[in-house]
Amino acid sequence: MAIEDRRHRERTARRRLITETARSLAEREGWDAVTTRRLSTEIEYSQPVLYKHFGSMEDIVEAVALDGFGELAEALRAARGGSGADELTRVAAAFSEFAAKNPALYDAMFIRATRLRFAADDTPAPLVRAFGELRGAVATIAGARDVDTLTEVIWAALHGLTMLSRGDRLRPGHDAERIELLVAQFRP
Repeated sequence: MAIEDRRHRERTARRRLITETARSLAEREGWDAVTTRRLSTEIEYSQPVLYKHFGSMEDIVEAVALDGFGELAEALRAARGGSGADELTRVAAAFSEFAAKNPALYDAMFIRATRLRFAADDTPAPLVRAFGELRGAVATIAGARDVDTLTEVIWAALHGLTMLSRGDRLRPGHDAERIELLVAQFRP
């Protein structure tokens, strides 16, 4: 049993190394720089070793995205427990800040094509947790409105603000004001 445990730990460590390296490389140079050849060079494993852990680059991107949704869920949870502005405003600001600090990770989560699906029977737990944290904040202002639909609309609006800001389509320095105006539109 000890040999099997060691092999499992080593396999898990290699898988983690691959995803962390892919993420780091994407944050530094963009997702176009993340190839199996480049990853194998960076981590000093052969390409066949990469394929033992991930069947394709898409699988690597999905693994990075899943990690990202776990991190986003934690950031939103922390914002929900904070103090100061109302809960939804804190959570919306945390979402925006997370996206700004992790552009390549955000791309893996929301822009790049993956097989990850929301609102399905097979939705992975990190996606459910991230949506659930936002939903919890939205529930504080939903009133009689459908909380899930309202959460989807607010999530979409935050995503739109994120992408327009990243593309230099919005005036810089007004992020907090835009978030406050957005949240105000949904308060009862």
